[in-house]
Amino acid sequence: MIGDNIHYLRLKKGMTLSELARRAKISKSNLSNIERNINQNPSIKVLEKLAAVLDADLSEILGLELQEGATEPSDQSWIEFMEHLRKQGVSVENLNEYKKVLEFIEWQSQQDRKKQRNGS
Repeated sequence: MIGDNIHYLRLKKGMTLSELARRAKISKSNLSNIERNINQNPSIKVLEKLAAVLDADLSEILGLELQEGATEPSDQSWIEFMEHLRKQGVSVENLNEYKKVLEFIEWQSQQDRKKQRNGS
């Protein structure tokens, strides 16, 4: 659904609902209703504003590319995972902190692999 796609793209960009609404110049309640699929027929003007802020095209917003088999293993799994985190109270700020921790762990793993290859 359109709301799920917008929600996914917003989270992918690391944006809050308030930030997207403000930047797209639409009301927060309208965006919330769209994302929760309460408003299932937003105007094309609203969709164009959202697409511009999300750096997406209308086919992504409408779910045309996602439905035709995206290159990601499971876009729906990511959407469900992000929704689960949101319901657990994980904020975008928390996600950014988790990302930093994961990047450090990956860096540390790379350093360990280099040491093993060099025989250290």
